[in-house]
Amino acid sequence: MLNSIGPMEILVIFLLILLLFGAKRIPEMAQGMGKGIKEFKKAMKDVHDEIDVSATTPRSPNTVTPAPPANQVQAAAPVAQPTVEKKEIPGTPAT
Repeated sequence: MLNSIGPMEILVIFLLILLLFGAKRIPEMAQGMGKGIKEFKKAMKDVHDEIDVSATTPRSPNTVTPAPPANQVQAAAPVAQPTVEKKEIPGTPAT
């Protein structure tokens, strides 16, 4: 399919783009595309580096902790209740 695109077709495509967007907009669009490609490459590099770091860091061995025997009952620890302080607003009667 790409073999059928010759210099005349490329010239026609360029002229259509020039007519649609104008001479002033084409450099702006090219600059925007360049920035987008640069940001995309940076993001790809960051992801690649993150994958490399995670692949080279040693993992801790997965140790399985044995479950407590079923016949033992564990006592629940007492839960501390939150305390609320009451503040008096000046000029109001105390309740």
